[in-house]
Amino acid sequence: MAQHTNGMAHIESEHVRHISCNSCGSSDGASLYSDGHTHCYVCDHHTSATGEVTHTTSMPTNVQLKGSAQRLHKRGISEKTNQLYKIYRDGELLRFHYFTNDGILQGAKVKTKQKDFYYEGNSTDTLFGQHLFPSTGKRVVVYEGELDAASGYEALTGWPHVSLPHGAKGAKKDIKKQIPFFQGYQEIVLFFDGDTAGREAAKEAASVLPPGKVKIAKMETYKDASDALQANDAEAIRKAIWNATVYQPDGIIDAKTLLNEVTTPTKPFDHEYPYRGLNQKLHGIRYGTLTTFTSGSGQGKSSICREIATDLLVKGERVGYLALEESNRQTALGLMSSAVGKSLHLGEHDEEELKEAFNKSIANWNLYMFDGFGSFDPDVIYNRIEYLATGLDCKVIFLDHLSILLSGLEGDERRMLDITMTRLRSLVERTGIALFLVSHLRRSSNDKKSHEEGGRVSLSQLRGSHSIAQLSDSVIALERNQQSEEERNTTTLRVIKNRYSGECGVATKLTYDLSNCRFSENETPESSFFRGTSETTDF
Repeated sequence: MAQHTNGMAHIESEHVRHISCNSCGSSDGASLYSDGHTHCYVCDHHTSATGEVTHTTSMPTNVQLKGSAQRLHKRGISEKTNQLYKIYRDGELLRFHYFTNDGILQGAKVKTKQKDFYYEGNSTDTLFGQHLFPSTGKRVVVYEGELDAASGYEALTGWPHVSLPHGAKGAKKDIKKQIPFFQGYQEIVLFFDGDTAGREAAKEAASVLPPGKVKIAKMETYKDASDALQANDAEAIRKAIWNATVYQPDGIIDAKTLLNEVTTPTKPFDHEYPYRGLNQKLHGIRYGTLTTFTSGSGQGKSSICREIATDLLVKGERVGYLALEESNRQTALGLMSSAVGKSLHLGEHDEEELKEAFNKSIANWNLYMFDGFGSFDPDVIYNRIEYLATGLDCKVIFLDHLSILLSGLEGDERRMLDITMTRLRSLVERTGIALFLVSHLRRSSNDKKSHEEGGRVSLSQLRGSHSIAQLSDSVIALERNQQSEEERNTTTLRVIKNRYSGECGVATKLTYDLSNCRFSENETPESSFFRGTSETTDF
């Protein structure tokens, strides 16, 4: 029974069922009573029988202790402990009396034989049993329920043992209200239930407590302290408290746990580039990295990506290719051309010649392509890349190019690029792929040579956002003077970001032969590849 004040009359009502709370959103923290009033034991939201909303649980003003302290034989809790905590049996009811910090009785949480709960009196923000213990000390142990706190006291008499007034669902809120109380203790042990709700509640509660003081106790055999004491296993409670582990927020680890990870030998690289200079500068292609190719328009970014992809495919690698500014036919013909050494994407070629080239290349490759053209919702592209990586086991993926991915979106370009690069970086870390990304440059200022005239590329010229440089492991710039009769087919590959070794500068020079759609590597002075003499990255 619950007593509800309606005007001057006190109406007794019975608990009907647990319901969701419209105030805090708890799925079953609120109770509906037979007279129509409701009360949430998570947030203390209260509605009267008439529907009037209040936020107090003002019941009788003449609150008194009801029942008597008795030994709870089944629970293993002594009369002495029940007398201390004021856990009183009253017929078939069990009353847990709550007090202010000053020791003034406020009310009681009442447990029925059917294991339903209701509250009598005025609610208080204090924890159950809090008034019994000082506000300073070495250790305080916090439980979900009143019987758990009493069970803990039976196992470790003398230590402060308190419990949450509203269970796991109200843990964070109830703990937060008592921060001044907890600040006085050197160690705070959260001994919540071992179920999912209890574990999550412990993490939430720990997040608002003083850093470095919180430990989390757990038992492998029992759900909670009460279950352990019922099994006459007080030692399990003591061990759980003594062996409680220091709470560490997500993302923080003890570096000592990295022994196996850092001592397991790894290959220096997973694949070689088809260009000697890039290998010497970047030390090969490695999984779990993001590499960006950048240049002005028409400098050969896509051609180089296709040649690298072809080299990997010939070696048996599984490759995903997303070319957003050309059709799959164009991409396929470009890859076939690089493989067989014929410009199949130019001029006219008969069906037999194309079939022969296809059978020598794509028919034997583990190549997967994206059937799309133009701008797409970035979420679609992220999803497809992740599917290529996890569903089709592609270890190397090419995305050509970044700008067109965002071209159809409205809003701040810089912000969208930041979000996109962060998500792509996260995807690389999560899947372990090697992602090759094509990005454009901003136009050169008037006092500098244009990119189309072979102007030197710097990180600051990446179009749109500094995040492209920051989140890439390597950035490779292509420089080519398209206006020069002598050098218009010669491309300089300059490493302008190298997280692996820091070696930057000119890696190599390539000459493109249109007749066979391949790059040949020019002889470069060995000194330009010598470690320690090249430029270094500022990242």
